[in-house]
Amino acid sequence: MTRKMIFLAVAFLLLASPIFAQTPAGGGVLDLKLPFAYLAMGIAAGLCGLGQGKAVASAAEAMARNPGASGGIRFALILGLALIESLALYTLFISKIVT
Repeated sequence: MTRKMIFLAVAFLLLASPIFAQTPAGGGVLDLKLPFAYLAMGIAAGLCGLGQGKAVASAAEAMARNPGASGGIRFALILGLALIESLALYTLFISKIVT
């Protein structure tokens, strides 16, 4: 465990060394908005997919256990899926505004 932590610390220090490099003569500023927008959208889309899968699996199990309540479960499922999907849409809009 200790060797792993030491290796990770050395790896982070080696990977972070370009941060301390001198900027070009033009004094250009490195713009990282777009890569972070891509990262945020990827994380949001991935987590939305996981959340939707979990919601559908739970709703299918609930409808199998209690077929009489399938109407209410289906309504809650559709409402929940819409709210989950709105996370990805909000992230898309925010990333478009920022970049």
